[in-house]
Amino acid sequence: MAEARLVRFEAEREAPATGTTPGPRRRGLPGALLVVLYLALVLAPLAIAALRGGPPRPWRDELATGLALLGFVVLFLEFLLSGRFRTISGRIGIDTTMRAHQLLARTALLFLLVHPFLYTSGLQPFPMPSDATGRTSLGLTGPSILTGVAAWILLALLVVLAIGRDQLPFRYEAWRASHGLGALSVAGLGTHHALEAGRYSADPWLAGFWLVLLALAAFTLVHVYLLRPFGLLARPWRIDSVERIADRTWSVRLVEEHPGRFRFRAGQFVWATLDRSPFSLIEHPFSIASAPADLPRLEFVIKEAGDFTSRLDRLRIGGRGYLEGPHGNFTLEGRQAEGVVLIAGGVGIAPMLSLLRQAAAEGDRRPWLLLYGNRHVGQIVHGDELEALASRLDLRIVHVLGEPPEGWKGEVGRLDRELLARHVALPAMAGRLFFVCGPPAMIDTVERALVGLGVPLRHIVAERFRYDRG
Repeated sequence: MAEARLVRFEAEREAPATGTTPGPRRRGLPGALLVVLYLALVLAPLAIAALRGGPPRPWRDELATGLALLGFVVLFLEFLLSGRFRTISGRIGIDTTMRAHQLLARTALLFLLVHPFLYTSGLQPFPMPSDATGRTSLGLTGPSILTGVAAWILLALLVVLAIGRDQLPFRYEAWRASHGLGALSVAGLGTHHALEAGRYSADPWLAGFWLVLLALAAFTLVHVYLLRPFGLLARPWRIDSVERIADRTWSVRLVEEHPGRFRFRAGQFVWATLDRSPFSLIEHPFSIASAPADLPRLEFVIKEAGDFTSRLDRLRIGGRGYLEGPHGNFTLEGRQAEGVVLIAGGVGIAPMLSLLRQAAAEGDRRPWLLLYGNRHVGQIVHGDELEALASRLDLRIVHVLGEPPEGWKGEVGRLDRELLARHVALPAMAGRLFFVCGPPAMIDTVERALVGLGVPLRHIVAERFRYDRG
């Protein structure tokens, strides 16, 4: 996977293993349990408010407060979803986790932005002498107004900048640092506002709930930016080679300095920090192109797609590298398949190479088909090795070029339905798994074509990614 912010779609059920070499044990809670725990935490402040609250207020006021409570707890849980904790993402996939993070952040924003406007007009900011229960007042003070407004504005700004970060005039690393610190600032300001102005949050139980979540949010950032990098210091890699292997495409090979500490499944990816301290904010997610059987050596196939990836030739041979992971469920292990079809576009060949190399190392005897699309022949990665793998596996390779050279005898055009129909028609391909990786537009086209050709969605494992600036 080239330098990217990963967005992945998994549509395959877990099934008994098919004879592949065991990879690292999958850590993480089952998806159903995660949903139950998440809902329990989200609904906890409403339950506390209902059990320990005072006299009821007008329904609009209760709705406004309810939205604020829901939005605020969702905001806190965003720290856990974005922290790459394998307890959360180990089984459901970090792709699913990050998509949930993005969707829920917008939900929290909507709730928190709307709630101030729902309070009944004419409510007094301060309790009147005749209102001993505070039923007709918002309980606002000068400081609580300031922190509430500041959190409100900053949250909106964070979400807008996150949605449009590709158009920002500064590097991704600067955005990442400001996003984390800004989110913690919103959490701190919001906590002060809730404790000072909130009718229900003044209750010790709910106040304690918010303080625990605030501490958890702060710990998440400490873990991501300090504790995790500190742990990576004990698992260094050495940059062994950097080689241009195709048009604007590079192979970067690493060697594990303490062999045996890193394990992965073919098709997974890591966040890599190369030729820098593990505490650096400059890290990039790359699919592993080598096989688990190749350890302690590791290879990435990387396309030039930004500032960092366009300067790969400047990496120092012998320099240190640090890998956070592995992550991802773009794997064959644990899935039933009578055969495998790999559909790759451009640098999407990287995880396919890992799958093919591992299959060859294990002596896999199932039928394999690789449909590999590129714009021109100079973009084909490891073409000679692919042919060598075809002699070791029951592998058929179909190259597809958009701009073929004179005398080209292979497929021409794009990986569209017409082309796929010539090679993956059912029922001949029944029982096979289809792995798809490449640019988002290509994946959309291929998925629609496969489903249209009768391939069950549960037999498609597609990896989506979009490029950011390096």
